[in-house]
Amino acid sequence: QVQLVESGGGLVQAGDSLRLSCAASGRTFSSYPMGWFRQAPGKEREFVAAITWSGGSTYYADSVKGRFTISRDNARNTVYLQMNSLKPEDTAVYYCAADSAHEYLWYAPVVLEEYDYWGQGTQVTVSS
Repeated sequence: QVQLVESGGGLVQAGDSLRLSCAASGRTFSSYPMGWFRQAPGKEREFVAAITWSGGSTYYADSVKGRFTISRDNARNTVYLQMNSLKPEDTAVYYCAADSAHEYLWYAPVVLEEYDYWGQGTQVTVSS
């Protein structure tokens, strides 16, 4: 079992930065690919970023590339999403997710169906 708890969301202005954290429980967290997804009102949940178990490879949606950075600290069982130059269209509930079915995978999946553990989400609101 893996439990994920996101934090760090809030209300900011366009151009500001936020750092989201996802604290994970479970002994094997460090072996799982991890991802961040988001869901805006009336829209489907979409991929934002993903990172391999080692942190050696990262993947981003085109809409956030160059502005967001995913990272992980396996010693602290935490995954981060640094979000810079935020735009109103980044407004959404942000979820972290773990792919426990693919330990030590050489890549990190970018589709939500591959992830089997999810946090409760944290709201990010960007005003113009």
